[in-house]
Amino acid sequence: MSGDLTPREPQRTLDWPDVVFDLHEALMDTPNPVYLVGGPVRDAFLKRPVQDIDLTVGKDAIKLARHIANHFNGDFYPLDKDRDVGRALIETPNGKITIDVARFRDEGLLEDLAGRDFTLNAMAVQIGRGGDLSLLIDPLNGEADALKRLIRRCGPASISDDPIRALRAVRQSIQLSGHIETQTLCDIRMYGPQLAETSPERVRDEFIKLLAVSKPASALRLIEMIGLLAVVLPEALLPDNHQSDLEAKFATIDRLTDILASISATRNVDKVASFTLGVVASRLFPFLQPLREHLATVWPNERPHRALMVLAALLWKWDIGLHAAEAGAQRLRLSNDERERLIVMGLFPHPVVNGPKSAIDEGARQFIYRYWRDHGAAGVDVCLLTLAWGWETRGVSGSSVQSEWMKLVEQVVTLLDAYFNHYETMVAPSPLLDGNALMQALGIVPGPQVGELLELIREGQAVGDITSIEEALRAARAYLDGGGRR
Repeated sequence: MSGDLTPREPQRTLDWPDVVFDLHEALMDTPNPVYLVGGPVRDAFLKRPVQDIDLTVGKDAIKLARHIANHFNGDFYPLDKDRDVGRALIETPNGKITIDVARFRDEGLLEDLAGRDFTLNAMAVQIGRGGDLSLLIDPLNGEADALKRLIRRCGPASISDDPIRALRAVRQSIQLSGHIETQTLCDIRMYGPQLAETSPERVRDEFIKLLAVSKPASALRLIEMIGLLAVVLPEALLPDNHQSDLEAKFATIDRLTDILASISATRNVDKVASFTLGVVASRLFPFLQPLREHLATVWPNERPHRALMVLAALLWKWDIGLHAAEAGAQRLRLSNDERERLIVMGLFPHPVVNGPKSAIDEGARQFIYRYWRDHGAAGVDVCLLTLAWGWETRGVSGSSVQSEWMKLVEQVVTLLDAYFNHYETMVAPSPLLDGNALMQALGIVPGPQVGELLELIREGQAVGDITSIEEALRAARAYLDGGGRR
């Protein structure tokens, strides 16, 4: 460590978003030096989008965060009064941005940077009074590592001090299309198992971030290779999981990633041009907008829905998927809603593979209705996961296998078409009768039988057998006369 804090011109210009220039002006009257640090500096150097902003100061960090929030008419949150950490959440033309302000982690800026995780995250830029956004402060030579996209520890204790950094190293190596320096990798192997003794919530948050990268299967292969997957999520390896089984999961996740990318607003047209993915993309095209809205779901603490789908594929096994999903959700401290969604996702591909190829097939409308009744919105996830599984197992060369693959695609399309285009007729038709009207018309008393009759009528509507109140009552009486048998 050179320890040189002299600002200097970097080897490439720093590419800041407008909000940083606005912040620079807003901090011209601050009494203490303020520094941009960590990920924002790295991303500005690498010409990557700067998502959120991290600032550090010698003192009064919470006070500064409040000042920033007030200046931009944003929201203020005191995150940690003991450590003097505050947050400002402000609106920009490109959406909300989070600005975290923290007091130096140690005596001064040098010690603060030296105590960070990796050298490319240990660069700083002074902002506001006395600062120059074009000059870099780089005491650990992070610029050289950033140019090589090399994940290198800041010091010998970087990983042992905080084992969460083991997962972060893998994630950032994938995000930056880089690699992990040899000694850092040795430390990850040595101290990574200490993740088992780390706060489950912190492990969850970092692991979900890893699942949300653009190539999650690559990240998972790497953490499995260095022994971290067994520590973080042993359920993915149970029971007696062979390497071939695990690789099949990773391959399915690769396929899922391609399918989700073909749906996204930034999809790669050249990649979609491949035959198998092209088939999926073309058949899903009519549902692009509702699929994008579905995939934009965000779970507690900003956990992205796509990461939950990857987790479902990782925990999947043909005969124990539900157990693994429930145990995995508990280990990662997921919310109840996430747990329930994950369990339903884990049903793939069984609910789809025996379905109709077309809505006009015999029994198709009954199957479609029951599928969405039983799975709800999670049925969309089951469809997409089934496509990924089917692509891996059936989307290969050979006419008979290709025929099975095409059949599976049509089964998924049939289900999605009903859900997105015929929801009020085939999935959730408006009730012709409520429970009170039904009891009055049939002369029956409250009880489970009322619910059974309402469900009978609802299914009859979805199938097309019941279109009026008279037909609904006729079907209900026939059900009662038959002793409760359809």
